[in-house]
Amino acid sequence: MPPTTEKTQSDGFTAEERAAMKERAAELRAEGRKGAKKADGLQAVLDRIAEMAPEDRVLAERVHATVTAVAPDLSPKTWYGMPSYADADGKVVVFFQDAGKFKSRYSTLGFQDTANLDDGDLWPVSYALASWSPAVEERVARLVTAAIS
Repeated sequence: MPPTTEKTQSDGFTAEERAAMKERAAELRAEGRKGAKKADGLQAVLDRIAEMAPEDRVLAERVHATVTAVAPDLSPKTWYGMPSYADADGKVVVFFQDAGKFKSRYSTLGFQDTANLDDGDLWPVSYALASWSPAVEERVARLVTAAIS
């Protein structure tokens, strides 16, 4: 018998990846509703943060506070089950992936291609986030500010 792995033989996706895809499908259905409001997205983000493990929740709360403070025009919403912040066109600019989502050893602060972080021919768009400090907060604030400029 072949060894058991997290991936299924039929589709190649882990249980966590399948769950993320199901979350995204639900998000797309919710976005299609008439009258969906920014408040719905904010509540979805706050609910998702509340579900996280304590160490991830602390980071997510700080990221949320920092992003909403420096970029109030970005709209909170979930994206593949992750807290994210979108521009006026609804395109995700920045997101937070908690370590527990895919059983990683660190959380991730990531930026999509709508973020204005271009720096020559090569630049980072994803950052490991292991703990929070004033220096981390300052760096995140600078990155988000640059991303929306």
